[in-house]
Amino acid sequence: MDRWNQFELFVQVAELGSLSRAAEALGMSNASASRSLAALEERLGARLVERSTRRLGLSQAGEGFYRQCKAALTQMKEAEALVNANSVAPGGLLRVTSSLSFCMKHISPLLPRFHRLYPDITLDVVSANRYVDLLDSGIDVAIRTREFEPDSNIAVRRLAATRRILAASPGYLAARGVPRSLEELAAHDLLVYSHANHPNQLRFTHRDGHERQLDISALMQSNDGQIIRAAALEGLGILIQPNYIIYDDVVAGRLVPVLDEWDLPRLTINIAYQGRKHLPARVRVFVDFLLQHFAEMDYERKWTR
Repeated sequence: MDRWNQFELFVQVAELGSLSRAAEALGMSNASASRSLAALEERLGARLVERSTRRLGLSQAGEGFYRQCKAALTQMKEAEALVNANSVAPGGLLRVTSSLSFCMKHISPLLPRFHRLYPDITLDVVSANRYVDLLDSGIDVAIRTREFEPDSNIAVRRLAATRRILAASPGYLAARGVPRSLEELAAHDLLVYSHANHPNQLRFTHRDGHERQLDISALMQSNDGQIIRAAALEGLGILIQPNYIIYDDVVAGRLVPVLDEWDLPRLTINIAYQGRKHLPARVRVFVDFLLQHFAEMDYERKWTR
C-alpha cells in the first residue's frame, strides 16, 4: 500500500474510531488494514493510535498527524476535481429546476441542442413554482427570479431582467374595453400570480417618474403562470405576468399590453448553483450554455423595452 493510501486509512480510523469500520469504508480486509497502520507507525517511528479492547483513540502525535493528513488529502482531492472539471468530457446526471413556465419556454426547447453538444450528460428537469433548497434536494442548477441567495455557498449568475406587464386578449378588450387609467383597471377582471410578492398590491411607476400603489381584487389567481396565460388567451381577463412568459404572445398579437406607460417592479432572472471552487464539468457547461443563449437571443432588450 502506498503512502497516500496509508494516510487515507489513518484518517478513516481517526474519524470512525474503529479499524474494522475504516477497513470496510476503504474496501480492505481487517488484516490488511492492521498491517498498513502498523507499517505507517513503524515508518514514522511513532505510535499514532492508542489501542484498547473497547476502542481506538489517537495519541498526542496521532492528533497532530491527523490534522496534517486531513489537510493534505483535501488538497489532493481538490486537485483531482480541478483536473476532472476542466479536462474530462462532461457527463453524468445534471439536475435542473425552475418554474414550469421557464422550463417550458426556455429550457425544454434547448435540450435537443444541448444533448447534441454533450451527449454524455443526462438531465433531470424539475419544475417547481417555489424555491427548493439546492443542497438538501441534490439540485445542481436552479433558475430563480431573486437576486440574492440566503446561503453564501450558492453562486448567482445573472441571465436577464424582464418587465412585468398587464395584457389581455383582443377578444376581451373588444368586449370590455381598454382601460385608459389605473382607476379604470378596477372595473376589469384581473388574473393574478399568487406567488408574486404582495400579489393583490401593485406598485406602478409612470414613465414620467410618478409612482402609484393600487390594491386589486383578482377574478382568478393561480400559483402557475401557464394557467394564468391560458386563461387570458381564452379571454377571461387581464393578466399580470413577466415578459419572459408572454413575449411571444404579445409579438403575435394574441395578447395586447394595456397601460404600458406604467411600469411594475422588474424581475431579475438568475442561475443559482453550488459555489464550489471547482464546478463539475456538467454544471459548468450548462451554465455557460444558458448564458450564451440568452446573450445571443438579446432577451433582456426584448423583455425590458
